[in-house]
Amino acid sequence: MADPRALDEVVEFTSGLIRIDTTNRGGGDCRERPAAEYAAERLAGAGLEPLMLERTSGRTNVVARIEGTDPEADALLVHGHLDVVPAEAAEWSVPPFSGEVRDGVVWGRGAVDMKNMDAMILAVVRSWARRGVRPRRDLVIAFTADEEASAEDGSGFLADAHADLFEGCTEGISESGAFTFHDGAGRQIYPIAAGERGTGWLTLTARGRAGHGSKVNQENAVTRLAAAVTRIGEHRWPARLTPTVRAALAELAALYGIDADYGDVDRLLEKLGPAARLVEATVRNSANPTMLEAGYKVNVVPGEAVAHVDGRYLPGGEEEFTATLDRLTGPDVDWEFAHREVALEAPVDSTLFGRMRAAVQEFAPEGHVVPYCMSGGTDAKQFSRLGITGYGFAPLKLPEGLDYQALFHGVDERVPVEALRFGVRVLDRFLRTA
Repeated sequence: MADPRALDEVVEFTSGLIRIDTTNRGGGDCRERPAAEYAAERLAGAGLEPLMLERTSGRTNVVARIEGTDPEADALLVHGHLDVVPAEAAEWSVPPFSGEVRDGVVWGRGAVDMKNMDAMILAVVRSWARRGVRPRRDLVIAFTADEEASAEDGSGFLADAHADLFEGCTEGISESGAFTFHDGAGRQIYPIAAGERGTGWLTLTARGRAGHGSKVNQENAVTRLAAAVTRIGEHRWPARLTPTVRAALAELAALYGIDADYGDVDRLLEKLGPAARLVEATVRNSANPTMLEAGYKVNVVPGEAVAHVDGRYLPGGEEEFTATLDRLTGPDVDWEFAHREVALEAPVDSTLFGRMRAAVQEFAPEGHVVPYCMSGGTDAKQFSRLGITGYGFAPLKLPEGLDYQALFHGVDERVPVEALRFGVRVLDRFLRTA
């Protein structure tokens, strides 16, 4: 069991990491080094020898290994990212990088994505050092840069240039799993991630004939682009059930005592009520237009117009995704991947998943653990290049009324102190025996 000091340190470390502004605006505009130094100092205080690694100056990653008691066991990767998305201070109730602890809640950008998990990892490792505890299998601890952009300076760099540091790792855990989902009817559900949709960030380019805005122009690049963007935004993708999503639907249907009719997925989601939020984004591919760029003066028709689309595809769904985009963009608009990463699938009947389930149920016996697939992506994509199977497991016991999923990249991001302490207890229990 984690010691009392760990339960205090997790709050201190969450707040301390939030106060270090590691905003990632994309295009290399970020500096994680101060947060990496913070994490490395605390790992060193636990008797470890952390390595600080950079592809680009200031974009720092931290890696350390803890030797397990079973030399025959495969190693486990435990990773979290240090960067955060931007925050518009004027929209927040508290300064987003204050790390303020108020009324039992830690406030600030990164409180759930994902400096809370970083802090839990640090608190558990330091607790072990004080108590002389060693895990069963080797643990590789990694704190990464650049997850909120391309990961080229973070997990991508580590996987490509420092694969030796992850020798023996076959499985890994990171963000977005084992949090409390309240269904509004008294049930507490704890989804553990066993999959991720693939990432397909797209750039669309329409070309036409530049000219005066007062003249007839049947080759207007803006019109062509707008038509393609409208077709993409209005497209209804067909439902496709991956093994992870099918398992999630089966367990949720059993929980609610309804028939798991996979032939009519949308009807099944309706029957699940609020719990459908856990799976509705992962029963099909998606493509959401997010940015438009065109023109420089109101009376000039530009010769080119550009749009950006956030595309996501299911495991096994990339071919359908690309063929559909070819059709929807049409002959007058070209498109290409600006950033592309694989979709992931992890077994839900694995020994590791069972141990994650058991760890949550020990401290939340009233909870119902189910597998789910993440709609977005994590550093697990890059680490999968090394043959590491990734799961989302960052345990938090949350009060009803706190919309955890809405806090990701949202305003007034925050995490309850007791949720962090629950996470430390569960993580300690799981990592010792994983």
